[in-house]
Amino acid sequence: MKEPIIRLENVWKIYEVGKVKVPALKGISLTINKGEFVSVMGPSGSGKSTCMNMIGALDIPTRGRILLGNDDISKLTESDLAQIRGRKIGFIFQQFNLIPTLTALENVMLPMIFQGMSDEQRIKRAGELLGMVDLQDRVNHRPAELSGGQQQRVAIARSLANDPEIILADEPTGNLDTKTGENVLDFLGRLHREKGKTIVIVTHDNGIAKKSQRIEMLKDGKIVGVRK
Repeated sequence: MKEPIIRLENVWKIYEVGKVKVPALKGISLTINKGEFVSVMGPSGSGKSTCMNMIGALDIPTRGRILLGNDDISKLTESDLAQIRGRKIGFIFQQFNLIPTLTALENVMLPMIFQGMSDEQRIKRAGELLGMVDLQDRVNHRPAELSGGQQQRVAIARSLANDPEIILADEPTGNLDTKTGENVLDFLGRLHREKGKTIVIVTHDNGIAKKSQRIEMLKDGKIVGVRK
């Protein structure tokens, strides 16, 4: 039996710009099952970023429901949302979003602080995760001392800090050269196959989307097709 992990039910997101209402999402319904590898693909302005914010519990819908497991996130406070995000979702961003004054080890440790782990536990787990992405010799380097690919691998390690059920990647290879980007995608594929992680990639790149099991096609705030 497939077990839904995220469900968007008739989700609308409408932004108000002055007196003008701008719909970014127009009644999207989408189910992502546990252990799936799904891409949400569309051109600029299609609503991809807004869709990512909904899937990742970074924002709530204007209308409709978003269920993360059994939790209807549209009814939660920001504090509760933050706790759910911290436990269940790991984020990988195009810009890496590492803290420049922290070492690789400290960047990976950061999400664990908010889940109440001890210093000893955080150091041990962060070291293990950096080893898993082949950065055991870079634990004390700051982001400026790392290549783009190394920074993205730190970001991947950080996304796994709290052993989330879902990895949500926003254009994860956008700032990388082709070969390094392929390596990042291969690693996400291994997380899916070997660790059973649910992977959701938001992208405009068909080559990246083809790595997934299913592609949800987005245009003008609506899902216009599904490819497998």
